[in-house]
Amino acid sequence: MNKINALLVVAGILAGSLPTVQGTAEVTDGRFDVTSNLRAGVCKVDITPEKTDGVIVTGHRRKVTGVRDPLRAAVLVLDDGETKAAIVTLDTIGAWEEMVRRARVRISKATGVPAAHILVAASHNHSGPGFDGDAAWAGHLIDAIGRAAQQAADTMRPVTIGYGVDRIGFSVNRRKVINNRAVVRLNEEGPNDPRVKVLRFDDGQSLTPLAVIMHAVCHPCFFTWGDKGSPPYPNGYPKMSADFPGEAQTFVEMCYRNQTSSLFLQGCAGDIRPNLPGFPYRCADEADIQWAGRDLGSAVVRTLAHDVTRERLRERPSYYAIRVANSVVSLPGKEGRVEAELQALKIGPYLLLTMPGEPMVEYGFKLEAAIADRAIPIIVGYANGNIGYIATAQAYDVGGYEPNTSKLAPEAEQVILRELNVLADRVMGDVFESFSKHPQDVKRREAQQAASPTVEAKQ
Repeated sequence: MNKINALLVVAGILAGSLPTVQGTAEVTDGRFDVTSNLRAGVCKVDITPEKTDGVIVTGHRRKVTGVRDPLRAAVLVLDDGETKAAIVTLDTIGAWEEMVRRARVRISKATGVPAAHILVAASHNHSGPGFDGDAAWAGHLIDAIGRAAQQAADTMRPVTIGYGVDRIGFSVNRRKVINNRAVVRLNEEGPNDPRVKVLRFDDGQSLTPLAVIMHAVCHPCFFTWGDKGSPPYPNGYPKMSADFPGEAQTFVEMCYRNQTSSLFLQGCAGDIRPNLPGFPYRCADEADIQWAGRDLGSAVVRTLAHDVTRERLRERPSYYAIRVANSVVSLPGKEGRVEAELQALKIGPYLLLTMPGEPMVEYGFKLEAAIADRAIPIIVGYANGNIGYIATAQAYDVGGYEPNTSKLAPEAEQVILRELNVLADRVMGDVFESFSKHPQDVKRREAQQAASPTVEAKQ
């Protein structure tokens, strides 16, 4: 930053015209200055089981023989100078509670990131193994995550963050209400969220990002069975795969000559699946998976390229505060209470809110509507636990697969939405329920917070 620009920035802050210090970098010979309090490191590792022949994969269960493409895990470690956090992404169907607990312990030991500041998210891939804590693969998975966390922590450097939005064209709602009864059917008129949200973390040493986070909304079940009569795979694709999120990540990394690491975060995809017509749908083939992977990957690469133009670089803040808040809520269930961990992770203007299961797409819309004027929201499902389907209260009126198989009662929706908004308030710090400093009010607020189970207590 030259002296004139520095004076203009200072003058703007003193005048109240700039809420945060903005970057003024311009690209010269493929490089640009990065002035930031935020440091980041990333590492990606292969988590494919050593033995795959005869393995029963999860989701739509079927036996596979061999591997189409590898399953991977990635760890992104962040440090704003005061607070550390980490984001872990996995090409698995779920972020099982035991796996999350063990991964957090290992990552915290390797990096110093508090366990409650670690977000562990699954893509919800239906073509990978399940997690058995006593199985060999479970130990391999946790060891690989630990190694990745250590390498990420050892390679941290200053970064700024770019952000953009694009779209995919392969997702569709899978619920159709006929005669007041919800059935499984591809429904192009149903609610859907085709947006792709993209974060790029740059050290400025080249136009290749250090790390990429892509967020999209769709079940990774391209390779699972559906229409039993559709060749060539009426019983599901016979090999292990990371499905479209893996294909997209590989595509993005290929475009940057494998010099970047891409991470995938799944959104509220409980009732959103690939648009593969059939009765009610068919299993994908190679052309289908390339279509989806390259559709998502192209949207990401297009956004990444735009985000390092000089106009976009000038919009980036140079200060990113990390704030994290968690709570374990007791949700009303069909057969008793269900515990669920919810998390808010704020990185500068970007706010990630997580749920430990399969939220229907409307959850994302409702949460965004509540906070979009205060932060850039990224709503994440399949994270920090796995309680199954999280259906909207309205969905129970017409039934269907998601509410019928959910462990939760309809009243759970309001508890989840209310608590996530409270967590958002805590990390953004821009609203207060009360300004009172009266000792009784302070004591009451402290008691309310203490009564809420914490993530640390579960470790």
